[in-house]
Amino acid sequence: MTPNPRQAQLLDAVRARGSMSVEALAEQFAVTLQTVRRDVKLLSDAGLLARFHGGVRVPSSTTENIEYLQRQRLNAQAKQRIARTVAAAVPAGCSLIINIGTTTEAIARELLHHRGLRVITNNLNVAAILSGNPDCEVIVAGGIVRSRDRGIVGEVTVDFIAQFKVDIGLVGISGIEADGTLRDFDYREVKVAHAILQHSREVWVAADHSKFNRPSMVELARFEQVDMLFTDAPPPAPFPALLAQAGVNCVTCTEDAP
Repeated sequence: MTPNPRQAQLLDAVRARGSMSVEALAEQFAVTLQTVRRDVKLLSDAGLLARFHGGVRVPSSTTENIEYLQRQRLNAQAKQRIARTVAAAVPAGCSLIINIGTTTEAIARELLHHRGLRVITNNLNVAAILSGNPDCEVIVAGGIVRSRDRGIVGEVTVDFIAQFKVDIGLVGISGIEADGTLRDFDYREVKVAHAILQHSREVWVAADHSKFNRPSMVELARFEQVDMLFTDAPPPAPFPALLAQAGVNCVTCTEDAP
């Protein structure tokens, strides 16, 4: 199909944020919910958008993630709000494991002035960022370096992580499905994440709003394994009930976050 001007603008808005609710689109374009639903149906039927309950998102593969440079730009402001809030919650003098992802890299930038941190990471970008903090000891996991995002994966990485027990495991993910599973695309990356969960006293997950209802192939964790979830907007149904049932402290990071 060839979208009309309003549909093209709607498509651009969703692509810029990753996902949006029907209500937010109706408000942004000053049209009725029925009009948005009509546009969304046409765009999803054409494969340009993917619908979920109450909203719409950029269509994605369950087997392959979005290209790294595109992920850096996607929802950048939301990731920044999450990063500020997470960093404010990280106490001085603690130990962390930080995994692969553009959100965890944003968190690393916000930790540049923390004191007394010891950070283990399988993310060369995180290591490079935090090496700029003279009061942070950075320990880099061994393993295979993925050229596309400088993440480190493999059995050597899993074995390396297993040597430690840290205060906080900071985990970024690719998707959260409606059954309460946290998912990613690369099984080798997920195996490292499993080790992080097992060797962290607390597990904190950082995920912007576009990750909800986003499918991906490999199960990384369930809500029951998570202590805190940091996101930038209230999660849509059925996630609030699932989070409450699992005892997860869900923190919504607003514009006014520290």
